[in-house]
Amino acid sequence: MSDDGSAPLAEQPARPIEPLALFEILVRENADSLTAFLRASVEDQAAADDLFQETLLIAWRKIGNYDRARPFGAWLRGIARRLVLAYYRTAAKAMPLANEHVLDYLDRRMAQIERQPGDTLDEKIAALRDCIERLDPLYHEPIELHYHQGKTTEWIAEHLATTKDAVQKRLQRARMQLAECLERKAVLTTRT
Repeated sequence: MSDDGSAPLAEQPARPIEPLALFEILVRENADSLTAFLRASVEDQAAADDLFQETLLIAWRKIGNYDRARPFGAWLRGIARRLVLAYYRTAAKAMPLANEHVLDYLDRRMAQIERQPGDTLDEKIAALRDCIERLDPLYHEPIELHYHQGKTTEWIAEHLATTKDAVQKRLQRARMQLAECLERKAVLTTRT
C-alpha cells in the first residue's frame, strides 16, 4: 500500500524515445551551430534560412542513414554543405569568400567549438561578442557591417571611403584577432 492507502502502481518499463522526439531533441541541440554554418556560407540570409529548413527535411528523410557513432551536428553540416554547393551551382553565383575549402574549414571550426567541454553555444557566442567588442575600431566596424548587417565588401569600401582590397584585408586581420581572442578564452583550442 502507498501512503494514501491505494495500491502501488506496478513499475512501468521505461518507454523508448520516439524517433520524432529524438530527432527534435538533436535538432534543438544543433540548430544554432547549423544556422551559424549556413549564414557564414551564404550571404543571402533568406536563402540561408531556406537551406536550414531543407537540411532538416533531408535529415528527417535520411535519419535511418545517420551513424550514431558520429556527432549529429557534423552529419547535419554535411547535408548543409552539399546544399550550399548546390545552391551556388543552381543560382549560377560565384561563392563570395566561400568555396569547398572554406566550407571544410567552417565545418572543422564548428566541430572544434562543439567539442569544447562544458560550454554551451550561448556561452561561446557571448565570448565571441566580447572579442568583437574588444577589436580595434579599424577592424570592429567592417566586422559589424559585414557579418552582422550583411553588407558587401564593396558597400563597406564605399561607406568607409577605402578600397575593397583594404576592407577584405581588415576582415581577414579581424578574423585572425578574433580567433586569437577565442583561443585565449579557451573557446577554440587550436587554429588549423
